[in-house]
Amino acid sequence: MTTTPPARPDLARMRVDRQTKLHHALASKDVAAAVLLGTTNVRWATGARVVSADQGRASHFRNVAVVLNGDPAVHLFTHHPDGIPADYPADYVHAGLDMECDAGARALVVFIVDRTGAGSGSRILLDEWTMALRRAWTARLSDAAPADASLSLMGEVRLCKTPDELACIRTAQWINEQAMLDVQAALRPGIRGVELSGLFLRRAFELGAHQNTVDPIWQIMPESVATGPRSVTGDLVFPTVTTARALERGDVVWVDTGITWEGYDSDFGRTWIAGAAPSPAQRDQFRLWRQVVEAVLAVTRPSATGGDLTRAALMAAGGGRRPWLAHLYLAHGIGVDSAEAPFIGTDLGTEFDESIVLAPGMVFVLEPVAWADGTGGYRAEEIVAVTDDGFRLLSDHPYEPYVA
Repeated sequence: MTTTPPARPDLARMRVDRQTKLHHALASKDVAAAVLLGTTNVRWATGARVVSADQGRASHFRNVAVVLNGDPAVHLFTHHPDGIPADYPADYVHAGLDMECDAGARALVVFIVDRTGAGSGSRILLDEWTMALRRAWTARLSDAAPADASLSLMGEVRLCKTPDELACIRTAQWINEQAMLDVQAALRPGIRGVELSGLFLRRAFELGAHQNTVDPIWQIMPESVATGPRSVTGDLVFPTVTTARALERGDVVWVDTGITWEGYDSDFGRTWIAGAAPSPAQRDQFRLWRQVVEAVLAVTRPSATGGDLTRAALMAAGGGRRPWLAHLYLAHGIGVDSAEAPFIGTDLGTEFDESIVLAPGMVFVLEPVAWADGTGGYRAEEIVAVTDDGFRLLSDHPYEPYVA
């Protein structure tokens, strides 16, 4: 397969490719239907978006997708006609259903029974329950308990990206990085984190962002772990909420932002210093971080395991402190979720990391940390796509002020 992203994604082709993968997976598992309520799962399966709504309304007005084995398209139930792709087949679009209410849940179950003959041994996958849907399912489909679609279907089909998906991630990251050039130019003692957020969001949307996915983080790092804030892990606390505190000269700032473009996420991470050049000790932290990144990239190729990546990172760190945060990971996937499979270096341990085998089209965010008390540490992120014979970076941002 090709893993070279085009200069600009073909969104119609991308939707066709995703649905083809979905239908092939359903057929290979001998499953009658997959019922999708999860926001990003439905977005991936249909390309339809939910027009922005506050959290209290979002669950009532969510999109729902039903994938039937052998059907050429995915059935979409939506309250948001303006969020449907223009080329979506009209006979596969249905009025929205409220999955928090009994009437909406019953209507969905009736649709499933009518189309699959469920109750006669048909296998069905489901990614999310609501209480109303559980009641309706139990009443009509008590002998057809669904398997988990998130693990057994969607995680599989979303894991390796098509070239158009790679282009979407690359574009989202480009927007994020371009906005950050303007924000870093404004970084100075006296500016507040909330002001940096305003600058970033305005510029990101001017550049074409469709959604703010990660509320901007500008965390002023402590002098030592012991001074806090404190965590149950005994390690650094990150991230913390952005505040109106003004930056002071020499503050070390860990930056983390994410925006969405055409349904695909970006992930930006860098370390900045307010109004000062890095000290020799701080430059050492950056060099250690870069050493870990280079070691991990050196073993990144198809058939390598997550265990290969974590071992490379630990070896590059020289046997000292583990070069990633205890409550997070060395790397996480990215796509229509800002953090999705694969997750490498979690507290699930070595055996889990060894079970992750890299394949062309996989994308992960590499986010090691270098820390020594008194330096503020160094943290940054790179987006890595696995190719047929190695890797390609989808991120491309300078390391100022550590590298001019």
